[in-house]
Amino acid sequence: MLILNMAITSAVVLSAFSVIYFITYSNVSSEIQNKLEQTPGVYSESDRAGIVAAEAGGSSSESYLMFSILVDIQGNILEKALGLNFEPGFYEQAVEIAMDNPSNRAYITLGDKQWRYMVTPIIDARLTGTSRVIGKMDTADADRFSIVFLDVTAYNETLFELMMTLLLVGSVTLAAIFLVSLYFANRTIKPLAEAWQKQKQFVADASHELKTPLSIINANYDALLANREETIQSQIKWLDYIRIGTDRMSRLINNLLALARFDDTELVTQNISFNLGETVQSVILSMEAPIAEKGIKLTVSIEPDIFIESDAEGLKQVVTTLLDNAIKYTDQNGQIDVVLTRSNHQAEFLIKNSGKGIPKQEIPKIFDRFYRTDHSRAHESGSYGLGLSIAKAVMDTLGGDIQVRSVEGEYATFSFRLNL
Repeated sequence: MLILNMAITSAVVLSAFSVIYFITYSNVSSEIQNKLEQTPGVYSESDRAGIVAAEAGGSSSESYLMFSILVDIQGNILEKALGLNFEPGFYEQAVEIAMDNPSNRAYITLGDKQWRYMVTPIIDARLTGTSRVIGKMDTADADRFSIVFLDVTAYNETLFELMMTLLLVGSVTLAAIFLVSLYFANRTIKPLAEAWQKQKQFVADASHELKTPLSIINANYDALLANREETIQSQIKWLDYIRIGTDRMSRLINNLLALARFDDTELVTQNISFNLGETVQSVILSMEAPIAEKGIKLTVSIEPDIFIESDAEGLKQVVTTLLDNAIKYTDQNGQIDVVLTRSNHQAEFLIKNSGKGIPKQEIPKIFDRFYRTDHSRAHESGSYGLGLSIAKAVMDTLGGDIQVRSVEGEYATFSFRLNL
């Protein structure tokens, strides 16, 4: 994409600068031609003095040197400009070149200057004759020619400087565009690369997590086959282990399906108006047993009548995940604070638990899939590191914002905001 972008940009810049140069070149050529044509092409005998006068035309900022030479049909100089400091043989060499190639758009280099000339037939009203041909120029009743020379060194230098300027500006512009494009390309590719890496890690982690319950099921199935003659009652422990494995695998698959559902960009949520405080209270009541088992002190502050129009089941799942996570990581006889308030047309839910907290370097990864801060306790609690990922996916889908704050060794706080 970067190469394609630079190719298109280079083509556009080259085309634009080419047009600028072509227009300038055309204007300069037209100006030169107009100055050459200022000298008339038809003279009477009394007008001959006008074509041999040396002229330095224009203002001081736009001065140019222009002179003319009168020659006969054989190219012999009849009259020439006086008062000009040219080397010996200069006029003869100029006439020879001009008569050999009498094109009105020709350029020659003589001395240290570049010249543009124009050959014009001189018609004497007293003379008549047949047509003559000099090079590619047909003349009728002409036996003399005026050759007008114009110094175009400054014009050519101007065009050359313009071309160099355009090349320099074009190169700098393309280099700047390349660096800017490279910067933004890297910024664009970085999240894509990270997403691809996370996808690969997700597949590897999911495969690993599925392998554990499958291994449990296979091992206990082999144990049952080894004791085929035993009664079901005597083999109940193997069946219980199989049930544990299938339950774990079912939870994992359900979590993966939930993530896949919330990853669907075309997911349509079932939005209804409900009392968020009642939903939070019902979740707390459903978890009274594990809270009491760990001797956790629970404080609840719920502002009444906070009605919100959103996905009730999705929000219930988020609150359940956050409370379950707080219970898991709160030490024995610790404390959990649950707060639900209304602020600036938003509902804010906050849950804070005492305990080890979350290391600062792990906070940016806390919502990553299969990420667990305490790997040693993960399988004991049946955690797969998907709960917070699902909560984040739900909040993103509902247009909310979920955040985490923590002080290691003291507490961890999770909160989310939703528009009312």
